[in-house]
Amino acid sequence: MDGSAIRPYDLRDNFWGSHVFIRVLLSALRVCIAVVAIFALLWWFGVRMPGKNISNAASLSSAEIELRGELIADVQTLAGQIGERNMARYPQLSAAADFIETSFFRAGLQPRRDSYDLNGRACHNIEAEIRGARPEIILIGAHYDSVFGSPGANDNGSGVAAMLALARRFAGKPAQHTLRFVAFVNEEPPYFLTKKMGSFVYAGRCKARGDRISAMISLETIGYFSDAPHSQTYPAPGLGVFYPSVGNFIGFVSNVPSRNLLRCAIALFRKHAKIPSEGAALPAFIPGVSWSDQWSFWQHGYPGIMITDTAPFRYPHYHGATDTPDKLDYDRFALVVSGMKKVIEELAVAPR
Repeated sequence: MDGSAIRPYDLRDNFWGSHVFIRVLLSALRVCIAVVAIFALLWWFGVRMPGKNISNAASLSSAEIELRGELIADVQTLAGQIGERNMARYPQLSAAADFIETSFFRAGLQPRRDSYDLNGRACHNIEAEIRGARPEIILIGAHYDSVFGSPGANDNGSGVAAMLALARRFAGKPAQHTLRFVAFVNEEPPYFLTKKMGSFVYAGRCKARGDRISAMISLETIGYFSDAPHSQTYPAPGLGVFYPSVGNFIGFVSNVPSRNLLRCAIALFRKHAKIPSEGAALPAFIPGVSWSDQWSFWQHGYPGIMITDTAPFRYPHYHGATDTPDKLDYDRFALVVSGMKKVIEELAVAPR
């Protein structure tokens, strides 16, 4: 067969081969554009935060040194003296409730037990309120139970200690908005993200009586920091593109509907910044976003944010028997609480 018979076949084969290649190339290009667009939207709406961040923690003031002493003492009481506290360790759970109630009393507040029955035993959320001139409520909460097998120093003795320290600093001071401090029971498994969580029961009762909660701030595992390279991980692929790989910051986390509250809170925090901070307003299905009591308030239509050191994505003792008081960085922990005091002060006087 001569060359003239072969040539037409080769041309057609090259044409269709080029056509398939172009189609594959265009499909890949569309996928790349879609991925870039998703990341751009994620950055613009969920990751981009107002205010100027700082890169390193500052030294403590004399007031923050005093605060640090309070945090050490309260974490030691909860995780050192009382220890593991949950429904399987009901006497210890009750002892923690008594300690929180007594701490509110000593601060000059009038605590109230918001109780419910669980498997034939009384479980107590404990609240203390500072009535403001306006009916809107800023609620600062932390769960006081610990997971089975853990003394729960960071998770969540740190959150409870921070809440008590903040309550002491606002007790007896006037504010435009009502401040409500609440210690929640039964956040940990097997009640986690169920209607049996103490915060879910509490938020439902708030909704039923028409409480106007304009901001719920969940203090969740906030006492561990690390300057080691690659000490910070993230729950979803790609998030590490936007955030540091070193766990030396405090995190502000919310779902998408609470984005405005999140941005306001982190802007106020950075205004007085003495420790690095990062924020994320992300869909609630991303692991970690809903992993605390703010979830319960989202279920009832309230805006809520979580303040956290990111727990399992940084803390090597998460949910372990080694989550003991000596593992916390109390200097940086105190800086977080000091910053949150400024946030609450400004939220409490701002129109919302």
